[in-house]
Amino acid sequence: MSTANLTRTETRRRSRHIDNVSYRVHLDLLRAENMDVDTFETVTTIEFDATTAATWVDFIGAAVDEVTVNGTDSPVDYDGARIQLVGLTEHNVVRIRARGRYSRSGEGLHRFVDPADDSVYLYTQYEPADARRVFANFEQPDLKASFTLTVAAPSAWTVLSNREGITDDTVTTFASTLPISTYITAVAAGPYHRVESSWTRGELTVPLGALCRASLAEYFDAEDIFDITKRGLDFFHDKFDYPYPFGKYDQIFVPEYNLGAMENPGLVTFTESYVFRSAATEAQYEARANTILHEMAHMWFGDLVTMQWWDDLWLKESFADYMGAYASAEATRFTDAWVSFANRRKAWAYLQDQLPTTHPIVADITDLEAAKLNFDGITYAKGASVLKQLGAFVGADAFFAASRNYFRTHAFSNTTLTDLLSEMSTASGRDLDTWAAAWLQTSGVSTLTYTGDAVQQTYPRPHRIAVGLYDLDEAGNLTRTQRHELDITEARTPVDLPDAALVLLNDDDLTYAKIRFDERSTATVRAHLDRIVDPLARGLVWSALWNSTRDAELSPLDYIDVATTFAPSEPKIGLLSAVTANVSYALEHYLPEDRRSEPTRQWLEEAGRQLHAAEPGSDAQLVWARAVAATARLDDVLAPDLRALLDGTLTIEGLRLDPDQRWAFWLALAATGHATAAELDAELASDDTSSGRTAHTAAATAIPDAEVKARAWSDITERDDASNDVLDALITGFGAGRRPDLTEPYDDRYFDSISSLWTSRSIEIARRIVVRLFPQQSSTDAADAWLAEHEWAPAALRRLVIEQRDHLARSLRVHARLE
Repeated sequence: MSTANLTRTETRRRSRHIDNVSYRVHLDLLRAENMDVDTFETVTTIEFDATTAATWVDFIGAAVDEVTVNGTDSPVDYDGARIQLVGLTEHNVVRIRARGRYSRSGEGLHRFVDPADDSVYLYTQYEPADARRVFANFEQPDLKASFTLTVAAPSAWTVLSNREGITDDTVTTFASTLPISTYITAVAAGPYHRVESSWTRGELTVPLGALCRASLAEYFDAEDIFDITKRGLDFFHDKFDYPYPFGKYDQIFVPEYNLGAMENPGLVTFTESYVFRSAATEAQYEARANTILHEMAHMWFGDLVTMQWWDDLWLKESFADYMGAYASAEATRFTDAWVSFANRRKAWAYLQDQLPTTHPIVADITDLEAAKLNFDGITYAKGASVLKQLGAFVGADAFFAASRNYFRTHAFSNTTLTDLLSEMSTASGRDLDTWAAAWLQTSGVSTLTYTGDAVQQTYPRPHRIAVGLYDLDEAGNLTRTQRHELDITEARTPVDLPDAALVLLNDDDLTYAKIRFDERSTATVRAHLDRIVDPLARGLVWSALWNSTRDAELSPLDYIDVATTFAPSEPKIGLLSAVTANVSYALEHYLPEDRRSEPTRQWLEEAGRQLHAAEPGSDAQLVWARAVAATARLDDVLAPDLRALLDGTLTIEGLRLDPDQRWAFWLALAATGHATAAELDAELASDDTSSGRTAHTAAATAIPDAEVKARAWSDITERDDASNDVLDALITGFGAGRRPDLTEPYDDRYFDSISSLWTSRSIEIARRIVVRLFPQQSSTDAADAWLAEHEWAPAALRRLVIEQRDHLARSLRVHARLE
């Protein structure tokens, strides 16, 4: 095993011997604008106490040039991931001079050149363990420390870190941080566009900053970002009763980011896809608000109080996911945020929790590769769902009282599950050991089914649920006439409920479980889904239908039929977006090749009709335009209309053909053989931006030509200089249009190459290739053979292959539903 893959056992051993750590870090970024420079100098001085004569410091970079231990030069003993230290005493000062590499994968210190103006932008991303790509350190969350940072950079640049800085010509010196973990330290540098504001509560004033690339300034709606930020700070200060502890609050939107966002205290980083240069729906603004509030919750859950090791990653991510929805609903204009949570976030959890690699919320994370893969639907969305159930179980007052005690007791330290449950038990007066065992330490999702006289469940757990009884009123709407709260604890729980047209289990979405309908409720849904007035109830019904489809209980053709009937009248844009995305997935994955053509064309024609019929300029019109673009990759019936829209001979009132929408149409045309390389080059000439270039790459790679696919395969598997965004574009184009005649020749090459790719690429890049290039075959034989022959492969790689194999097996089971 590579020494870069730190294990829980060895880091625990190190933390027993190392204490009272502080860092002084200097980064020399003065030459970052030179295109022929791919390294930077990094100098780290670490002070710490030790009860051992030897240990190691983590660093992944180009070279280590000098190591000094307590004023004495020490031989450089460096294996590419660890620097060995010897001759330690009770108190130590270690100085390490090294050279780091600029990143193109979003791991470590990422460098991006903006094609719009050739400006260079830098930013860091470290979670779970990539601070060691920028400076030498003890890379584990339980060795918290203060960090004093200096950065040398071009004098015209903005340079940022976790704390306020003072710049003298080219050197910015930042104030020392409070004790934090290495993975949430941060640096950003470049000619960023900055907007400022502030938030005040009593005697506390927090300076606010919002930043993006200069070329995106015209699209940057900082005031909306600040509005959500201020509302969030109000909410969390009221609920947590612990003042925001980290001074300033900058939020920076960065290019080629490989996450949605990261909770670095004082310098939160976001993907710049949240800077909407093209038309965006209210659902997209809601998602951005949720992410802003999610990261803000981390200032307390994660940054102030941090998990001891990655087993308890959920201690921050589940809470932040839960609080993102909670604060959105309570403190912003997105008052029905729980609808999106129920329909989108929990869908992610249900998917992950049904894989063979599912794991408890409190997972057994033995090493960093396992930690990297556990940033998943269970840690985030299932954990958040279970916390919502816990809130119903102990009550909101006790939940927040426990949170406040948790922060006061463990501020600037590290915790485990026991610490949290102790506070929750004390505040609520409930013994939570049984609850924790049932929900946090088991895996799998329960399915609740109403049989007429009982509620049955798989994976029996204790649920506190609401059951809604819905009937048609005089206006013809399905409204809730009764609500019953029940405790479901056994595999079969008898219930005595009045008759109703629709019996909706888990109404109000209090628990984490899939639901099934009885026969009468199924008939009601198929006839009157659009008459359910409450958006959360309607979202739960849509979710139930999709889960039944994925589980091969409802035919995908039936799901598409329901969507075709009721999606056009769905007023909640988040639900409409989810349904159209599900249909697109069903067409590509849940229908065999010989059954795909007719339903694809019927859905595409319906989407085209809705695009024309939608209110001009509305969110619904935008969603249908995207649905057309997604489905038109599979069928060319609307190709003439798309070309006419792009050349202006056809117009649809209110439809904004902004760059993103134009590229979506071009990708569809390219995938079906209706666009040439020259036409795509001409489109790029009018949108020579970073997003335009990646969109052009995807479209050019989608052209159904064997030589094009061969070049794409080579670029994906052999180039090591492609950024994560370019890699994604290449993979998107390679598979666009589901052309097995062009991609099947690479199926064997995929299985032959993934082991070497895993060892030669960073885990982030390798993960994308392994997941997104997985062959969509007619059986699982090839995957089964690879797994049988590669029992020795790294556990993280095997996990990814096992998961993709399971997705394929699910698709094949759904195919069989049609036979």
